[in-house]
Amino acid sequence: MTFKRAGFLTKIVVLALLIYMAISLLDLRKKIQDVQLLRDDLSRQVTDQRLENKKLEDAIANSDDPEMLEQVARDRGYVEENETLFIDVAN
Repeated sequence: MTFKRAGFLTKIVVLALLIYMAISLLDLRKKIQDVQLLRDDLSRQVTDQRLENKKLEDAIANSDDPEMLEQVARDRGYVEENETLFIDVAN
C-alpha cells in the first residue's frame, strides 16, 4: 500500500487551519477569563446585597424596640430631656 505525499498547497492549507484554530482558542480563553471575572464581581455584589437586605429586615423587625428608636434618634443628633450635648470642634 503506497501513500501519496501531500502537496505544497495541502501543507499550506493545513498550516493555515492550525494557525486559525490556535488564534481562536486564545480568543476563547480570553473571553472565558473575562466572563469569570464578571461572574466573581456579580457574586460579590449579590453577597453585599444580601447582607444589606438582612440589615434592613432586622431594622424593620426591631422598629418598635425602644432601644432601637433611641439609637436612631441619637445617631441623628437628638438628646433626651435634661441632657447636655457636647460637640467636639477640635477634630
